[in-house]
Amino acid sequence: MKNIIVIGGGKIGGAIALMLASTGDYQVTVADRNEQQLANLDKHPAIAPIRLDISDRAELIGALTGKFAVLSAAPFNLTGLIAEAAKASGVHYLDLTEDVATTKRVEQLAQDADVAFIPQCGLAPGFISIVANDLAKNFDSLDSVRMRVGALPQYPSNALNYNLTWSTDGLINEYIEPCEAIVEGKFVMVPAMEEREEFSLDGVTYEAFNTSGGLGTLAKSLEGRVRTMNYRTIRYPGHQAIIKALLNDLNLKNRRDVLKDLFENALPATMQDVVVIFVTVCGWKDGRYLQESYANKVYAGVVAGKRMSAIQITTAAGITTVLDLLANGRLPQRGFVRQEEISLEDVLNNRFGRAYEPKTMDLKKAV
Repeated sequence: MKNIIVIGGGKIGGAIALMLASTGDYQVTVADRNEQQLANLDKHPAIAPIRLDISDRAELIGALTGKFAVLSAAPFNLTGLIAEAAKASGVHYLDLTEDVATTKRVEQLAQDADVAFIPQCGLAPGFISIVANDLAKNFDSLDSVRMRVGALPQYPSNALNYNLTWSTDGLINEYIEPCEAIVEGKFVMVPAMEEREEFSLDGVTYEAFNTSGGLGTLAKSLEGRVRTMNYRTIRYPGHQAIIKALLNDLNLKNRRDVLKDLFENALPATMQDVVVIFVTVCGWKDGRYLQESYANKVYAGVVAGKRMSAIQITTAAGITTVLDLLANGRLPQRGFVRQEEISLEDVLNNRFGRAYEPKTMDLKKAV
């Protein structure tokens, strides 16, 4: 039985806690300063809610001390505080952040640490980096790596063709912050919301455009080995044009509080969503120029006895899989661990990683 603490009791944090608790292998403490969030957690003998203000460093370190690992499901701007406390208390650290600056801070903290620091353990960055790296290993030399992910409503019904499915703060951060990419072999920063493209998958047309954070550390890992590499968020056509008008013409990129209020009071949340994952790698193998792709759609479903949205399932499965692999000695036990160091085979064979192939999922199967 491993003692784990999850920081953040929202939809993703709650899903993580329930998935871990349902195995019988983890005792989970869920910490949040919002008492209503804690009250909404699923009742389970292996889940213990505690009220915690993570801005109180001493209180945070006290909550972490003695645990096997801390999993951050908190907003990206708070993640650095949790990473610092993890190092001070000597517990393994995992997070879901897409924020580039936060990940750089985590990497610095990991340099002389006696525990593992594993950021970006969600869907994108996270699972998508593992998939892309797995495809890239099949080539003698690489030309391009294109990573596309979107969490979309199954039944869009507004002009944005969108419903809120995850953190509003994280969504806005992706839409505004600069994006990492490799262009003609050089690591560069490109603007968010640009370089729109269209593609079809299973007869459905989508658009995709630059957003921040999705590449994770993979761009640095493949720098010098690939000519073109980028990450773009998938939406239904028409979404990008309206968002650009809000951000630029109405200058809401400099009024995030107003933009957040608009999103949360005008875009309904939904549990009826689908996560689209599409990765394409081109390169040379045995003298031939070839392409390999991974395409998948994950829908809302029942996990650990509870109906969860697709974004809950795919995000929570990412971090719980990495934790499980860490707990079973399948990952380095100290220092900075990149997502691309994790084997796709290990992920898909793991009891949590099977969420990406839902028909095979059983949390109580052996790892």
